[in-house]
Amino acid sequence: MTALPTRLFDYALPPELVAQAPAERRDRSRLLVVDRGSRSVEHRVFSDLPGFLRRGDILFRNNASVLPARLRAARPTGGAVECLLLAPVERPGARGTQLWRCLVKPGRRLPAGATFSAAAGDFAGQIVARSEDATVLVGFTTPSGESMTEVARRIGEVPLPPYIERTDQSQSERDRERYQTVYADPARPVAVAAPTAGLHFTPELLSGLEGRGVRTENLTLHVGLGTFRPMATDTVEEHAIHRELYEIPVEAQRALLAPGGGRRVAVGTTSVRAIEDFLGAHRSPLDRAFAAEAGLFVYPPRAFLGVDALITNFHQPRSTLLCLVAAFLAPGSTDGVAWLMELYAEAIARKYRFFSYGDAMLIL
Repeated sequence: MTALPTRLFDYALPPELVAQAPAERRDRSRLLVVDRGSRSVEHRVFSDLPGFLRRGDILFRNNASVLPARLRAARPTGGAVECLLLAPVERPGARGTQLWRCLVKPGRRLPAGATFSAAAGDFAGQIVARSEDATVLVGFTTPSGESMTEVARRIGEVPLPPYIERTDQSQSERDRERYQTVYADPARPVAVAAPTAGLHFTPELLSGLEGRGVRTENLTLHVGLGTFRPMATDTVEEHAIHRELYEIPVEAQRALLAPGGGRRVAVGTTSVRAIEDFLGAHRSPLDRAFAAEAGLFVYPPRAFLGVDALITNFHQPRSTLLCLVAAFLAPGSTDGVAWLMELYAEAIARKYRFFSYGDAMLIL
């Protein structure tokens, strides 16, 4: 098979089409509906979604919650520090110390041993070790005995993607609400980035779908920063995909393997990644919830084992998410690459809003 050049997943996007804020109402985002069988396209709004689903269809959605993980602190010299909590590390630390994998700014000026603390004394941190991937291991202490998750929920900022610009904190509370799905599980604060396809759902829309006989199953994928990392290699195959933890409950496993005639509709690429990774190794449900680390890279000409329809946002140039969507447009071939670029060109011409706070696609 001929290698796929990465440049095929590049496109020019006018800066004004990068959504800087969500739609006034979640389900009033626009919806580009693509029918793969007829190769037809419709331009609708997200609240029209129930009209494209039918009784027996199953929505598989990622219920990961976004932790307000961006913390501001200062060094003993007064220099500002920004620390982004990525994931707790389960390994022994000093008594009372919580270890976390983090990103810090200014990264190069903070060697192992450097310390920083919050202005109000909510936490203190010390860099324990640095990694080649630019992350650092930080040991935190909290005088109150709070966990760092609790501290972040209380004083942290939402880790918005770098293409969303905030010059002040006036929108911070709104971002806390809107950069989170309405079905996010507070007990699962494991996402560095929101599973953005789910941001368009409202409680009313979900209730209406349930009334039409559309089922819903939850799974959890720990969305990581690799979501934002573009492919820097010449070919897609050379790119080293990031790894993300996921969990699939028994009920969701059964629904994937025995959907009962309904379509399996994945809400977002994160759900697809978890589903396809699980089904690549299992042909029957387990008697327990399944947890693993997904290292799966989905790109053309991959075929799909457990996804019949896809709800997704518009993604960044040269992203691995574009590869996944192109594969889904034409499973088993590379024809979806050119078709995806045609669809994106039409979306740009019609001024759809792109990326995390932008509009959505439904691929049937």
